[in-house]
Amino acid sequence: MPKLRKQRRKKVYKHNVNRKRLRNKIFSTGNIGCKDVKNAWDEKKSVQTNMEEMGLSYDPNRTLGIPKRKRQLQEAMGVTEEPLENPRVPAKKFVAERLEADAKAPREKRFRLPKGQVEWITYLLKKHGTDYKAMARDNKNYLQETWKQLRQKVRTFKRIPEQYGKYLEESGARPVDSDAEQLTDDEL
Repeated sequence: MPKLRKQRRKKVYKHNVNRKRLRNKIFSTGNIGCKDVKNAWDEKKSVQTNMEEMGLSYDPNRTLGIPKRKRQLQEAMGVTEEPLENPRVPAKKFVAERLEADAKAPREKRFRLPKGQVEWITYLLKKHGTDYKAMARDNKNYLQETWKQLRQKVRTFKRIPEQYGKYLEESGARPVDSDAEQLTDDEL
């Protein structure tokens, strides 16, 4: 009976592999980015136990689950076979509360238009003012944007105080009331 190739193959030491680093990579639990979770983490406990103690979900499929049609019908009719489980209060509930508060906190809007688009819009505003139909007929309108598309780009530009303020300083103009501008836009 012939020998199997796997059994005959020689074991080769891989010189290019750092075994210590490889072992650490395999057995590490990874870096935890959230400070609250990192401070409440217990190295002696499993990932699932840690998550449950913090009031977080280890497996969202088990936590939320897909509602069973049979159970929905029974609840609708008022018949329940088994008592509903009382969820136990997690020991480190403050972690979930802090994460929830952080998620609900208002964020600073960091939306900015690209430099090329800002230059294009400022060129159009300096040349045509708020005449969007003239902007659409401009020779430099290579993308052939309609007057409504250009109007929307100008409105977006005006909603970014940093970039629009810089344009106003350079042009020496004062900001126009949005109500007055709205009238001219609607008249078009």
